[in-house]
Amino acid sequence: MTFSIVARCTRTDQLGMAVSSSSPAVAARCAYAKAGVGVVASQNITDPRLGPKTLLAMAEGHGAPEAVKMIINAAKNADFRQLLAVDARGNTAIYSGSKSLGTHADFASHNAAAAGNLLASPAIPEAMVIAFHHGTGHLGDRLIDAMRAALALGGEAGALHSAGLLLVGEQEWPMADLRCDWTEDCPIEAVAAAWHIYKPQMDDYIVRALDPAKAPQYGVPGDE
Repeated sequence: MTFSIVARCTRTDQLGMAVSSSSPAVAARCAYAKAGVGVVASQNITDPRLGPKTLLAMAEGHGAPEAVKMIINAAKNADFRQLLAVDARGNTAIYSGSKSLGTHADFASHNAAAAGNLLASPAIPEAMVIAFHHGTGHLGDRLIDAMRAALALGGEAGALHSAGLLLVGEQEWPMADLRCDWTEDCPIEAVAAAWHIYKPQMDDYIVRALDPAKAPQYGVPGDE
């Protein structure tokens, strides 16, 4: 019921992922990232424990391929899971269990990997990775490009209702964690609209945390 992409920006070393599903609040269960370590998507009858465990394995020095293999080998009911990871060096790994739902597929390259289940087309993950690599803008822009490439091929077989965009940079907290937890319209475009608003202010929120005296104001209530 889900498709996602995990990726690393070679220019900035930022890490991020985007995800969408017919289920509500998909990003709350499927999106995991840690600055300087990696980014993970855990999906398909999701076990949310797999994301943090994979990040921990990568933080301990294991590359994405080894980390995913370790976590899947130790996991119960692994046949029901899909697990994608990119580490801080751009190594990628994907596991798609034999009981992944419906039309399922995955595709990996250096710095980007995508996978999905209950897809409208098995070509979607490859199209997502290609769109990501063809992009030239910010990591967030390129991840949204990848999600739109999935939409162009039909996306999920059913209607989409939720989506998320998660980005990490140099700080221990996310640069961006944007979500649409439920809509009858397109959740990917809802997240894209939020990103369009948030992107110009994103660095300023980091300044607010690190050195609030230098942070700009935006004239909103409480912004004093």
